[in-house]
Parts: sequence; structure tokens; C-alpha cells
Amino acid sequence: MITVGMNYRILPGKEQVFEVAFRSVLKAMAACDGHTESHLWQDVDAPGSYLITSEWNDSTAYEAFVHSEQFAKIANWGKEQVLAGRPRHWIHEHPDDGRPTAG
Repeated sequence: MITVGMNYRILPGKEQVFEVAFRSVLKAMAACDGHTESHLWQDVDAPGSYLITSEWNDSTAYEAFVHSEQFAKIANWGKEQVLAGRPRHWIHEHPDDGRPTAG
């Protein structure tokens, strides 16, 4: 299992637009094989700063989503409309922790 962290800075006044767009991304991810769960977090001390955490069975499943047409459409729109800078992503691989995985 992997956890992907996606850090975003949003243009002032575009926070609600970003949050609505995230819900569309969440629906797209939920339909992907290997996706377990995702959450949107907001930094209460830094307006416009968000973190999305997303759990996947493995990096192959996540990479398939990131290279999908759905993701490209959402990412391109976000760059032009709401993002204040380039997103930063990281991937954390978990050792087998015995938890059941979706699939």
C-alpha cells in the first residue's frame, strides 16, 4: 500500500472552487482500481494551503490514474484557474501492515 501526499497552494478567493474540484477528483479516484481512500486537509494557519492524502494498493494503480485523461483534464484546469504555484507531491510506501486492501 502507498499513501500519496499532494500539497497545493490556492489563489486567494479560489478556495471554494478548489474544494468543489477536489470532490470531482475524488469521484474519479473512487472509480479507479486500487484506490482505497482520499481526504482533503486544509492548513488552518496558512489560508489557501491544502493537502490531499490518497491511499492506493500500489504505485502502479496510482500512476495509472495520474496518467489518465480524467486526471489530465482536471490538472490542466487547476493550473490555469486556481493554483498559486506548482503542486508538490510525495509517495510513502507502507510495509505490509496486515490491513485488508480494496481492489
